[in-house]
Amino acid sequence: MPVILGIESSCDETSAAICADGVMLSNIIANQTIHEAYGGVVPELASRVHQQNIIPAVQQTIFNAKINKNDIDAVAFTRGPGLLGSLLVGVSFAKAFALAKNLPLIDINHMQAHVLAHFIDEPKPAFPFLCLTVSGGHTQIVLVKNYFDMEIIGHTQDDAAGEAMDKTSKILGLPYPGGPLIDKYARQGNSKAFSFPEPQIPGYNFSFSGLKTSILYFIQKNVAQNPNFIQDNLADICASVEHRIVTILLRKLTQAAQAYGITEVALAGGVSANTGLRQGLQQLGEKMGWRTFIPKMEYCTDNAAMIAIAGYYKFLQGDFTDQHVAPLARMPF
Repeated sequence: MPVILGIESSCDETSAAICADGVMLSNIIANQTIHEAYGGVVPELASRVHQQNIIPAVQQTIFNAKINKNDIDAVAFTRGPGLLGSLLVGVSFAKAFALAKNLPLIDINHMQAHVLAHFIDEPKPAFPFLCLTVSGGHTQIVLVKNYFDMEIIGHTQDDAAGEAMDKTSKILGLPYPGGPLIDKYARQGNSKAFSFPEPQIPGYNFSFSGLKTSILYFIQKNVAQNPNFIQDNLADICASVEHRIVTILLRKLTQAAQAYGITEVALAGGVSANTGLRQGLQQLGEKMGWRTFIPKMEYCTDNAAMIAIAGYYKFLQGDFTDQHVAPLARMPF
């Protein structure tokens, strides 16, 4: 029964988890509030806070799992992609812990781990399945043939969907992090109140740069005519923006599912916590006759549980790395 310690530090969450024989025993996430004052993640500050949080997070997850350090069989960690300074903290800790305890190291691709988060709990998708992976930095449609046999069949050609939501929140003057606030206000608004363009990108690829620009010009034009436009229409703006982003994502996903003849469809990544997207996929799945899979909220945003479960499957394959491993800000899928 392999016991895996998972470490995640790719951006601004310091997380540690314990997985025993594929069962998650604990998952600790330490968030960083320091970035709120700057309206976004400051890489240098993120690295410093990771240094403060990493040991307490690991101690707490071991305590919550009701095991001791000697029970751990391997250490899995996020190697990339992510902020290099943040990754360096997690990778360095993992290497030191493994060296001290004479344990094997397992390096994990952060984006693959988001997909494998679906294997933490039941029900689990059957291979092959499609996974729409949406975050602040990535938007991908992944054809998942096996645990580590994955192919990106669609991706964003510029900005990610989560980045478009974050940018919208800044334009509207909302505090950081803006994604959850867009979600909150969208629940109170009319998604058909305002219309935003849908990029015409061939195949299964995405583009959100033009949408961001159209939102900016829309707000500037209307605020020039009415200084209180945002305050008077905040919920409707959020609902309309969210609706456009969700329709773009789900239309491409539908095209891919039909082309590949796949009826097992999953959602992953930080933006999979968005209520509109979760509901949209569920409704689309019922219409199309799909089996749909959406992780629990705690497994949507960056977390070590997905790193630990990915490490578990790599452990079974004997796929280890060594002490010479280094973090990668950009890591091939």
